Amino acid sequence: MPRELIELEQVVKNYHMGDVLVQALAGVSLKISSGEFVAIMGSSGSGKSTLMNLVGCLDRPTSGRYFLGGNEVSQLSRDQLAEIRNRQLGFVFQNFNLLARTSALENVELPLLYQGLPTNQRAERARAALERVALGDRMDHLPNQLSGGQQQRVAIARALVGEPKLILADEPTGNLDSKTSVDVMALFQSLGKNGITVVLVTHESDIAAFASRVIEVRDGRVLVDRKQQAQRAQQAESLSAT
Repeated sequence: MPRELIELEQVVKNYHMGDVLVQALAGVSLKISSGEFVAIMGSSGSGKSTLMNLVGCLDRPTSGRYFLGGNEVSQLSRDQLAEIRNRQLGFVFQNFNLLARTSALENVELPLLYQGLPTNQRAERARAALERVALGDRMDHLPNQLSGGQQQRVAIARALVGEPKLILADEPTGNLDSKTSVDVMALFQSLGKNGITVVLVTHESDIAAFASRVIEVRDGRVLVDRKQQAQRAQQAESLSAT
């Protein structure tokens, strides 16, 4: 696999709103290496969400090229993009997006069901993913029986269970208190040791401080792209084994 997991070359994304042409991205070029932890920041309307959607194969650029793991994915069909999302990417959202009447284990199994894995393999991998986020004793709990932090850790386990190359996290701490947010950041920081790339969208500078690189977007362009000494997230004792 090439050192650059993500490579964008002069990516433009236009939308039509009635008769008005809106340029959400205006020629973005960047590279992100395997194992990096990158925070994308920007105000509402800056283009950061559009950039996240393109990197996550949820949309295609109007022009320019996007390479993921050395393969160009810019103009793949919707079905082909869906296959890449299912096989190579993991997603974590602000609102957890867990099925309310389904146990933590069954929520984590869901991506593997789409991959067609047999029941025993799904359960084994889901258990391992939940243990990885220190929820081995909560596998049978429903989401409403878990705290917000525990629900987000279930969501992270669900993102990890497919063994992705890349995890995209959209405001993953937006509904969490500050202590729980640090615990979640500690989990994200640990993923780079296994070569998993994390791209996180946040508007909070104290959360971006845990990333090793910050990209600031304004008016559809990369305004700032800087590496930094990441603040070390101190895990709670209950997570220290993950």
